[in-house]
Amino acid sequence: MDLSSSFMGIKIANPLIVSSSGLTSSVDKIKACADNGAGAVVLKSLFEEQLVTRKSSMINQDEMFFWYPEAMEFVNSLSKEEGISSYLKLIEKAKSAVQIPVMASINCVTSEEWPKFAAEIEKSGADGIELNIFIPPTNINLTGYKMEEAYVDIIHEVRKHVTIPVGVKVGFYFTNVYRMLYKISNLDVNSLVLFNRYYRPDIDIDNMRIVSQNVYSSPIEITLSLRWIALLYNNIHTEMVAATGIHDYQGVIKQLLAGATSVQLCSTLYKNGISYLSVILSDIENWMNQKGYENLASFRGVVAKNEENTASFERVQFMKKTTGQYL
Repeated sequence: MDLSSSFMGIKIANPLIVSSSGLTSSVDKIKACADNGAGAVVLKSLFEEQLVTRKSSMINQDEMFFWYPEAMEFVNSLSKEEGISSYLKLIEKAKSAVQIPVMASINCVTSEEWPKFAAEIEKSGADGIELNIFIPPTNINLTGYKMEEAYVDIIHEVRKHVTIPVGVKVGFYFTNVYRMLYKISNLDVNSLVLFNRYYRPDIDIDNMRIVSQNVYSSPIEITLSLRWIALLYNNIHTEMVAATGIHDYQGVIKQLLAGATSVQLCSTLYKNGISYLSVILSDIENWMNQKGYENLASFRGVVAKNEENTASFERVQFMKKTTGQYL
């Protein structure tokens, strides 16, 4: 049974990638991921704020924490000097400890100053860099066009400093998601990761303060990336990686059927343990045996290729339901 796939254009043994999180923040955890069957890992993010010191190039910290729960834990725990030094050492040690691809992750919001540090990441041995880009749509004076161009500028600036593969992980806060993802796919990127999952705050009405809720994704959240991967399949020029809401082998297979090359896992591993990777892999093999598939390519994008299914991913299903024709 051939489960091999690719991530950022690099061949991996299977499509399961452990996404940037606390699960990939130490060599021991990374080794556990590899030992349990991960095809690749993306290291816990290094934040742009750890790489630059100019206040003009930093977003408001309170706003950043509102979108990224890991920021408070990771940025405040290290000085900028310690941050970059520790990150480079983590890459070096991880590469010595495992045979699977180890990708760095940079959480960024501008193209100023920090991209030059990407060269240091490449020198440390990282197999690729995942750019986790999100510009909060909270500035009333910032037009959609300028926001989109900021993504393009970041990618161009990073590419000036590195030759290793670059992946881009984005959210869905775009006026025209299809157009923007197509635009990114035409740049010098090796993969497009759909979608980032942001901090979902709630309010404690007794103490009247913001609290963390819904920290982990739920299986129902898979539908957002599933829809867009299916709609974009064969229409963009780079591989697509599915993220968010993938909790078991069924979620993995759904994304592959929609056209994903690989998937990123996080919440399910927090809930079930890193060893659950091997369970998912075994379940995928069993399903493929039952269906008579020998490799992932034999069924990747099968659902997306059907024009009737494409219509369902757009609006037909909604129309049928509202007119009483959908059961």
